[in-house]
Amino acid sequence: MQLAVRHETHYDYDTPLAYSAQRLHLWPVDFASQRVLSWSITAPGFDNALSYSDGFGNRVHMITFGNITGPVSIVAKGIVDVTDAAGLVRGLSCAAPEAVFLRQTKPTMANSALRSLGEKQFANRGVLDGLHALMAEIHAKVAYELGSTHAHTTAAEAFADGRGVCQDHAHIFIAACRSAGIPARYVTGYLVTGQGASSTAAHAWAEALVPDLGWVGFDPANAKCPTDNYVRVAAGLDAAGVAPIRGSRRGGDAERMRVEVRVEIAQQ
Repeated sequence: MQLAVRHETHYDYDTPLAYSAQRLHLWPVDFASQRVLSWSITAPGFDNALSYSDGFGNRVHMITFGNITGPVSIVAKGIVDVTDAAGLVRGLSCAAPEAVFLRQTKPTMANSALRSLGEKQFANRGVLDGLHALMAEIHAKVAYELGSTHAHTTAAEAFADGRGVCQDHAHIFIAACRSAGIPARYVTGYLVTGQGASSTAAHAWAEALVPDLGWVGFDPANAKCPTDNYVRVAAGLDAAGVAPIRGSRRGGDAERMRVEVRVEIAQQ
């Protein structure tokens, strides 16, 4: 299936922006079940961007710009052809050793409740069956509720509250996996819900390493493995590590950010 994506991040400031340096995780890469047919990024300074592949296999761009008095927009858009592989991720280069994905970060640090969650799902089950059970359990216990958490909410906090968004579902899944000794990583991308439908937000899920099978995606927010309705953009240890746009600036007081995402099934 071919999916058309447009992701715009718009910034307004009360004072001129003197200088800005930003890291972009906005460019999807090819692997066995995903092929980028066309993609572009429009942003100040992008013509001189530093582009590289990081240790997790992500395509990253570093941009710098300054002396801007008006608003700033960063737009990523393109068309991606995706095949349903039942969540299996093959043919994706990743230089980082698998053990790196056992490292707990602040958002994914497991407390006793999350360790118990993992232990319960993997008891008397194989890894793959346990991962499916874990995904279903998180979906059942943590309600999807916009505005119930914020960018710095940890997995432990969201699980205790029983509410969150896709970022929280993914962090909880990762925390439970890593506490059980299963490498897991955080994934950003896009999701469209079906034929004739469109999505208006970016999405996040997780991938776990299954022995003798490889990396497999799990989306606890929707209780399913990624299909051809998903576009995978970047992966890392947690949400902060693969934020679509992250950096620093001088000037540009009282920053206001607005994000608009549209994902549709492309005309074929």
